[in-house]
Amino acid sequence: MDLALLRTFVTVHRAGSFTRAAALLGLSQPAVTSQIRTLERQLGRPLFLRQARGVTPTTVGDELAHKAAPHLDALVEIAETGLDDDSALRTLHLAGPPEFTAERALPALTRLIGDDGQGFSLRASFGNAEETLEGLAAGHHDLAITTARPRGSLLTATALCDEEHVLVAAPRWPERISSAPPRPKSATPLDNLPVVEVHESLPFVSRYWASVFDARPAASGTVIVPDLRAVLACAVAGAGLAVLPRYLCREALERGDVVPLHDPPVPPLRTYFLVVRTGTLAMPPIARAHEWLQQAAVDWC
Repeated sequence: MDLALLRTFVTVHRAGSFTRAAALLGLSQPAVTSQIRTLERQLGRPLFLRQARGVTPTTVGDELAHKAAPHLDALVEIAETGLDDDSALRTLHLAGPPEFTAERALPALTRLIGDDGQGFSLRASFGNAEETLEGLAAGHHDLAITTARPRGSLLTATALCDEEHVLVAAPRWPERISSAPPRPKSATPLDNLPVVEVHESLPFVSRYWASVFDARPAASGTVIVPDLRAVLACAVAGAGLAVLPRYLCREALERGDVVPLHDPPVPPLRTYFLVVRTGTLAMPPIARAHEWLQQAAVDWC
């Protein structure tokens, strides 16, 4: 049986789509379709059920994928690392949100490199959830950290940790809130405060308002900057209120640079996921980094 046909088959099985598999393999969709039909003729059994959106594996297809995928992944590992144990370090490519990756993941992984000595070298890139998952699926990254759980069987996600969101501002703002005139029942005293956010859509503030106040924020963004560390700096400088992960603003809270504006009984949480392409945990560097991040995350919760 042709290994190229098996590789195409496993990619389609994981992607759930001829179109997606073609993009991952660098082939045209007709070429992928032709290879799958050739394999089905060789086996004498259908491997996929064609649907309006993508494909679903048959029982025979699932069984073949279960048997073939680990061996194909092992061959990929051999091709990437070579046969010589003394060859150059395997480069691990990590992607994730800039703040969490910089403050949490990278320090943990660089400690692993320091302890392990010969395991791998590290390259990191930043992006939003959609960009990160697309890059992982396309093979640009080995590991991804994201706040979105991917769908389908191409990617495998493991819950990593939860972050608590805190509504904060510089110390002078609570005094202005307490001295403000009474507001209508439908409004909150926070509605007139300027807002510092990462995007015009106010993703963090909107999520906090929906979770805690069951409402939409009335204010628009006063300062928009696409990095939560910069949001914190602007909040410390007095630019307005901000919703931040507690881990990111903990030291500023302890110093009194910012203060909490609200203390809900149940604070809003956001879950981070550690994502890999299905099957790649068979590769030792990826498996080691994956396990190390999970161990480190125990202290992040």
